[in-house]
Amino acid sequence: MKKFRKVLDGLTTSSPVNAGGSPACGSAAGTPTAAPTPRELDIQETLMSEHFQICKTVRHGFPYQPTALTFDPVQKILAIGSRSGGVRILGRPGVDCFCQHESGAAVLQLQFLINEGALVTACADDTLHLWNLRQRRPAILHSLKFNRERITFCHLPFQSKWLYVGTERGNTHIVNVESFILSGYVIMWNKAIELSTKTHPGPIVHLSDSPKDEGKLLIGFESGTIVMWDLRSKRADFRIYYDEAIHSVSWHHEGRQFMCSHSDGSLSMWNLRNTAKPFQVTFPHGKSQRDGRKESCKPILKVEYKTCRNSESFVIFSGGLSYDKAGRRPTLTIMHGKAITVLEMDHPIVEFLVLCETPYLNEVQEPYAAVVLLEKDLIVVDLTQSSFPIFENPYPMDIHESPVTCTAYFADCPPDIIPVLYSIGAKHKKTGYSHKEWPVSGGTWTVGSQSYPEIIITGHADGSIKFWDATAITLQMLYKLKTSKVFEKPKGSETARGAELVEEDPYAVQMVSWCPQSRIFCVVGISAHIILYCFSRHDSNTAITSLEVRLQCEVEDVISPSDTENAVCLMDAGGHSPQPPSPRGNTPDGARDGARDSIPCLKVKDRVIRMPPGYQAELVVQLLWVDGEPPQQITSLDLNSAYGLLALGNCNGLVVVDYLQKTIILCMTTLELYGSADPFQRLTRSPRKNRQSTSGLTELSDNQVSLDQERSKSPTSVACSSPAYTDPRGTAEPVCNLRASHYSPVFYLLDNGYPSRRAMLQQLHAVSMYSHDEHHGTTYTWSERESRENSFSRSRSSSVSSIDRDTKEAVTTLHFAESYGRRSDVLPAPCLWVGTSLGLVLIVPMSIPTDEQERMEEPVTIAPTSTVLMLKGSVLRFSFLDCTGGLIHSPHEAWRDTHAPDDPERPRRRRLVNFSPCFSQEAGGDGHLAVVCSERQAKVFFMPSQACLYVHNITESSFVLRADVVAISNISNSVCLACFCANGHIMILSLPSLRPLLDVHYLPLTDMRIARTFCFTNGGQALYLSSPTEIQRITYSQEMCDNLQEMLGELFTPTDTPEAQNRGFLKGFFGGNTQTFDREELYSVLMTQRRVCPIVGEAAAGKASRSLAQHIPGQGSVEGVRAAAGGAVGELARARIALDERGQRLGELEERTALMMASAETFSKHAHELMLKCKDKKWYQF
Repeated sequence: MKKFRKVLDGLTTSSPVNAGGSPACGSAAGTPTAAPTPRELDIQETLMSEHFQICKTVRHGFPYQPTALTFDPVQKILAIGSRSGGVRILGRPGVDCFCQHESGAAVLQLQFLINEGALVTACADDTLHLWNLRQRRPAILHSLKFNRERITFCHLPFQSKWLYVGTERGNTHIVNVESFILSGYVIMWNKAIELSTKTHPGPIVHLSDSPKDEGKLLIGFESGTIVMWDLRSKRADFRIYYDEAIHSVSWHHEGRQFMCSHSDGSLSMWNLRNTAKPFQVTFPHGKSQRDGRKESCKPILKVEYKTCRNSESFVIFSGGLSYDKAGRRPTLTIMHGKAITVLEMDHPIVEFLVLCETPYLNEVQEPYAAVVLLEKDLIVVDLTQSSFPIFENPYPMDIHESPVTCTAYFADCPPDIIPVLYSIGAKHKKTGYSHKEWPVSGGTWTVGSQSYPEIIITGHADGSIKFWDATAITLQMLYKLKTSKVFEKPKGSETARGAELVEEDPYAVQMVSWCPQSRIFCVVGISAHIILYCFSRHDSNTAITSLEVRLQCEVEDVISPSDTENAVCLMDAGGHSPQPPSPRGNTPDGARDGARDSIPCLKVKDRVIRMPPGYQAELVVQLLWVDGEPPQQITSLDLNSAYGLLALGNCNGLVVVDYLQKTIILCMTTLELYGSADPFQRLTRSPRKNRQSTSGLTELSDNQVSLDQERSKSPTSVACSSPAYTDPRGTAEPVCNLRASHYSPVFYLLDNGYPSRRAMLQQLHAVSMYSHDEHHGTTYTWSERESRENSFSRSRSSSVSSIDRDTKEAVTTLHFAESYGRRSDVLPAPCLWVGTSLGLVLIVPMSIPTDEQERMEEPVTIAPTSTVLMLKGSVLRFSFLDCTGGLIHSPHEAWRDTHAPDDPERPRRRRLVNFSPCFSQEAGGDGHLAVVCSERQAKVFFMPSQACLYVHNITESSFVLRADVVAISNISNSVCLACFCANGHIMILSLPSLRPLLDVHYLPLTDMRIARTFCFTNGGQALYLSSPTEIQRITYSQEMCDNLQEMLGELFTPTDTPEAQNRGFLKGFFGGNTQTFDREELYSVLMTQRRVCPIVGEAAAGKASRSLAQHIPGQGSVEGVRAAAGGAVGELARARIALDERGQRLGELEERTALMMASAETFSKHAHELMLKCKDKKWYQF
């Protein structure tokens, strides 16, 4: 029976395949191949389509390109608007909500309905939106689109339902925030200014009501004109014409004076008793010159004038520095009495607010903090202390401190890893913060029931690594690691020695690999270097071991099907002799160019250095320059703590390092790994025929021919010669228009009219490109690369895409596992699975000593077997399942602190852990399943027979950017394959049958940032970098979508509005009380739907023009509408209307009652008179 099974296996492996390497009759999704399977696998798949749904969960980081800021002083929540139309609402830690306008128009201004659970946004498309914040997912209730005028400024008085809207034409409109209907009351610009004025006053830049009289509206025009408009009498009380343009206005709380900031860097104070001229003009940062003039200063963009009960007033403003101080950073100036404090900022100031104790403008303000919104940061200054310290920001606003270059997401981590990292990282936190609590403390949030340890790792352009606690949809930094400390700082000429490749960001992190169980961490840098870290709770004084690897490829990897090769895609050269490790990693060849040969890009510190507790560098592996050529970028990495091995690959070949013995055990080109089993013909070349160009992940030149075109040929066809070197535009074929993956090189490129393919690659790869005569070519910083990436947009046309005939075969993915290297193997053994850019998979078995002492002394032997599997497209991911469909975890070593004090009773020995039951002697013969996913295809092989059980063509028109085998933790045997494609589709396939469970168009690839940072993890979660400063987390689990409402925080909490201060008898007697008036009567419009027709208001306000603004009903949910209807403003309005109607009915009833009483009395009188008249008459007298 066993012999018969081997015969069937041999028939299976020799079944016909198509040009792409997949079986000719097994490409349908979820269908086994036509060849018989090696055994009947009874695997019960529990995942169904109803278990999946795509949903955004939370967004972390600083809002990208912020534009507006506002604060609710009662609810104590903060809102930030951005240029892309996003709104972030922040409260206490855990209360973080992101909203997005569908139009994507920039947010110009934000206004909270204070303590009402609502927010008004004014956007650049001249639309006002009313957001309901009384639900965990805010929704738009109403929108008002202005058609003929552009919005420039909005003002909403406290406890008012009438919104003042200033426009570019200088007009002021009034909007009812309950119904979002435009009132007929309009303040036209030609009525606000004097008739004799010949020039237009400009756009409105300020609107505010007087703290002393609500019936007076202060209007500020850009040209310097200020008008106090009497809303009752519809005329101007006074007009001010100032020479300098106005940027902002701020009232004194008594309403008798106000302060203006101007474009010449001056502050002017005005008194309402005499508006002919300002009673005070100051240049805070302008010095007097010899001629008596003030030196010219920059504009003061905003000023806040706040009073204190027990101290001098605060005047806080941004800008105003003199022009002669070049290079000065943006400043915020705080004037408290005679003291002037200038706070320098790291980034330009977008907006700032002063937080006060009271929401009433006519009371002493008592400021306690200033919120400053910068272009790339958010800080809060404590105004209660004379040194003005800043508060420690509880939000993860520094993700972009250095540009993010890669991400990694780990769910369900060991529970002890987060407290350990936090305790280590807390020792290096900055000090000097204010001791008071963070003032933005609104909302409520509790940890959900489904929380489990999650960690996000971000790599940055400056070489730093940040570990973040992502448990329960929050984000808090745990630990920061700086990889640049491993290397010597370049000095002068040393910089030019080898760092020309990436001289701007030589330490930028390209990818990371982390084993949470053993706490071993590996970093790949852009300078072709790898750093291996081990975790220790104790500091140490050690020297870092450095290994230098000379990896080059001396053959022209021209790919064509072999003339003698038949259609066999699974090969096993059992008689192939193992090849010894290549000595080129230790003994560099003679250099043709002595200045550029056998040198690394960076220099490792060669002395004993002190390392603090945390991650400590143990080993550095660097690729060397070869014959004047810089090393190629590392495209793949994997490590295994149980084996003590580290593998790396690029477009030249493969390197395996024993990091326990700190030696190189394998250094081979990809061709050498194949041996006699190479499925392609490769033409040898002169070593200097064509110089390689570093393109980040692979080598490409200006002449490319599609690999798919070659694979579509018959296996017996002759390799093309002349057409291979013609212009690729002549051999056009419509294929995908961008080609990139997380770990794989770019192979299919779109010709978008760039001056050369080199320029296009510079944009797509975001790294410098070099040829043999172009070592000092263009280099870019990561910020420049981000801007280049953001400018990239995919073409919708079927343009030419092709691949060079001389493209090298890059190693795109690596994976250590207990598997079968040959078909004849009975038990699994340590193996290295190697995936290449041509869709080929090689299995490299290894022999590793099991005894700990032997492991440290005996060498690890590697013997390539020439076992080759084939798929379409570049290989992206490996994973392994047992015979029941469960995920097989790779063996690992339990963590041990190598630098802890020695304990004779408990010696530190290596303890290896293996979760898979299939590795036992009893279950070893059962075999396991190998899941292989490429850019186009996914296959499931049965090992050791190497028979292909299932195959699924994921996409034909696009390609997969990221693929991961993940487990949905709440369902048993819940393993699936998650894929993210370049066309924006997220696909979920069942395992092992590869049935499509989900296919949703979620996010189109608009720039390379998404491709570089998108990653899946267990528990149905994923993330990507949505902007250069923000991380977006999503879920593809239906259960998590259902429970998301419980996990999010509440933005609105019912809170009593503070009562207004009693001003006393004397202040009221001398006219100090605030005058109020009925805005409802003045602004009301005809609202037939509420059966209210205020004739007086209609006559006073008139009807609004229907063509001026268009009302758009919001898409808010029923819950949101009900919550909005329950607002205090709505309740008060309805109560008032009901009271008026009740009073009217009572009046009518009283009138009717009076009429009835009068009628009854008349009837009684007439009846009495009739009775007296008829009393004495006889019957015959009638």
